[in-house]
Amino acid sequence: MPSSEPRPSQGMTVGRQGDGPALEVRNLVKHFPLTKGIVFKRTVGQIQAVDDVSFELYPGETLGLVGESGSGKSTVARTLLRLHEPTSGEAIFQGQDLFKLSASDMRAARRDIQMIFQDPYSSLNPRMTVGDIVAEPWRIHTGILPRNEQRGRVSELLELVGLNPDHINRFPHQFSGGQRQRIGVARALAVNPSVIIADEPVSALDVSVQAQVVNLLEDIQEEFGIAFLFIAHDLSVVRHIADRVAVMYLGRMIEVGTEEQIYERPVHPYTQALLSAAPIADPKRRAESERILLEGDLPSPADPPSGCRFRTRCWLFNQMRDEDEATGGNRTEKCITDDPRLEDGGFDHPSACHYPQERHIIASAEVDRVAAVRPDDSKMVVRDDREIEDAVKKEEDAQIEAAEAKHVEALESRKAKTIDET
Repeated sequence: MPSSEPRPSQGMTVGRQGDGPALEVRNLVKHFPLTKGIVFKRTVGQIQAVDDVSFELYPGETLGLVGESGSGKSTVARTLLRLHEPTSGEAIFQGQDLFKLSASDMRAARRDIQMIFQDPYSSLNPRMTVGDIVAEPWRIHTGILPRNEQRGRVSELLELVGLNPDHINRFPHQFSGGQRQRIGVARALAVNPSVIIADEPVSALDVSVQAQVVNLLEDIQEEFGIAFLFIAHDLSVVRHIADRVAVMYLGRMIEVGTEEQIYERPVHPYTQALLSAAPIADPKRRAESERILLEGDLPSPADPPSGCRFRTRCWLFNQMRDEDEATGGNRTEKCITDDPRLEDGGFDHPSACHYPQERHIIASAEVDRVAAVRPDDSKMVVRDDREIEDAVKKEEDAQIEAAEAKHVEALESRKAKTIDET
């Protein structure tokens, strides 16, 4: 269980000048009970999915939440909307603690906090038309729009997200994955929210479609001033869209900073390893890049390591342990016994490490997967390993087709010559 003593805020007071936070999360904890028995169930442990997470989200800002699978990112999102009830903590929105609201008051609060779900296939009701799906928030939050105006507004929203309004009577199965995600975006926009929680909204989409959806979200943010909590494991997508980035590991935030601070000057060993794993399309730069390999798997959140939760896989811990054995030092003892707090260790942004050190891993132009930008309109351009492989395959196919055509042409010529001779 977390310490009863409140930890310092894990967010950074960096946002729009003069604006207070649109959403402030303080010491959020979500533990799932481990039970044993069939008839008489008893709790035998706790899965510490989210453990003491704090951050601030400012109006018109995008906060990227990154980390590997199992780090607790989606649990944070679902707990904020109380799709999971929190174990403890506060979520201050418009002067109210969301976790203390009644069911009816929480439903009203969801009008201003909407969510875009990860799976564009399961998040849409297959028995409802697109028009009914987008208009559903108005049936839940009554009084927003008269019924006779809803169909026209649905058409406007579909057009806003790049879909044909004439398809209002189609069903979800008649759309592609990217189009379905656009429907989810239109549904979230129906009630004019001030905050949107996007839970890996592009992870199930092709790379080219990812770029389209991310560009759409940026356009919407620019037009309506919506604050986004953008959850993803794709570092290049987060770098393109986020103003600030928070890195999670095993239920906790371990480094928070601006996009430049996290990508150019990471100080936590896990963030450095995460960045080193980013795919690089250029073979020459890929060969020159530094790769930090982590040993082992993510520890069980039911039994996290003592002290620093990352120490069992930390390359810096292993390096210092070897040095301690050679010199008789004892620096790693602190990592084993003391839980590091998220604080500024002299590197202009906070990290949860006893021995933070700045290490250049990857340059701004090196996050290639979907990070290139067109100079004319600053939109995402797709450029990744898959695209290069596809281009090579197309070139090989073209060469094979040309060789086959040349072979057929030679056969036809030889056949024609034989006919002429006879």
